[in-house]
Amino acid sequence: MGRLFWKFFFIFWLAQIFTVMGVGTAVWALRPDTHPAFATMRDAPPFPPPGMNPDMRPLPEMHAGMPPPPGMRGDMPPPPHGGPPMRPGSKGFLPPLLPILAGSVASLIFAALLAWYFARPIRNLRGAFDAVANGRLETRIGPAMAGRNDELAELGHDFDRMAARLQGLMESQRRLLHDVSHELRSPLARLQAATDLMRQQPGRAAELIDQLERDTARMDALVGELLTLARLDSGMAGRMDEKVELREVFDHIVSDAQFEAQSKQCMIDIDLPECMPIKGNHELIFRALENVVRNAVLHSPADTRIAVTATRDASGLWLITVYDQGSGVPPDELETIFEPFYRGKKSGCQSGYGLGLAMTRRVIQAHGGKVTAKNRAEGGLAIVIVLPVADA
Repeated sequence: MGRLFWKFFFIFWLAQIFTVMGVGTAVWALRPDTHPAFATMRDAPPFPPPGMNPDMRPLPEMHAGMPPPPGMRGDMPPPPHGGPPMRPGSKGFLPPLLPILAGSVASLIFAALLAWYFARPIRNLRGAFDAVANGRLETRIGPAMAGRNDELAELGHDFDRMAARLQGLMESQRRLLHDVSHELRSPLARLQAATDLMRQQPGRAAELIDQLERDTARMDALVGELLTLARLDSGMAGRMDEKVELREVFDHIVSDAQFEAQSKQCMIDIDLPECMPIKGNHELIFRALENVVRNAVLHSPADTRIAVTATRDASGLWLITVYDQGSGVPPDELETIFEPFYRGKKSGCQSGYGLGLAMTRRVIQAHGGKVTAKNRAEGGLAIVIVLPVADA
């Protein structure tokens, strides 16, 4: 048993011991045979038996209907000054030692059970924290507290949520490090090969320099996106109180995306209110929404349409939807497409690093909103973004 068990045990036990001692002493002090009238009756001679006078002579024969003389009723007269009748030969109550001893034993058992009831889940929590500190992030304490329904059980459930969150973050970090190293390995290998060729074939320097510039630009873009994700995850997103007009942001994004859409004979339709104010970081919002629109253009088949719509609900939220007419994504990928370095298997598109939608989700969450993906019944993928209105 730990220190907490013994603290609970001694506190509960002492409290009950003092209670039992106080009650036992009060009962002993207030017992009936301590009254002066009872003391006088206790010292008085005994009553004569039924049918005898006080001088022990037989009483005369009684006739029916005649009241018996005093002393012949067979019951005990009330004691002086009131109070309960005193039975002949009364010995009084037992000494207080016996009830105190019985109460002490009962309180000992009760205090031990109560201390064990409180100390056991705390000891389990301590063991779980120690396991998590040693790297066993799969540790859960909820099953050990399945029979409880109190604050300690809620603390156990909170611990399980914390452990699950830590496990998810650690797995995400490991996966992120693996993906970053994999994505950087290819351009670095090309850079190394280009420098070797420049030494061996100086005449191809101009061609190889172009390759070096493309690879360095790709690595710079990758590092920039990774830094943005790291800032968002650490809560260092910069100023979040700028007045941002979403209609203007979408006008610029759609204007730039039209060039890519026209090369695929696609069209972008917008149905937005004239005024869509929010508060946040203009640059982050621009990059987040641009990722969604360009992703829709990238995965749209030729001769299809991309739509951007927005409405304001009664609770003061902008509901923004960007949807295409592509093939959509499998249902089990609707959440994983927002994970870093994830690229859909069905689309077969291997361009980019799979960071666009991951960054979008982080940005929208930093602005107090949320973003989800769903497949449309008529075909295609819809990205739904919810953002709070600035004047809500």
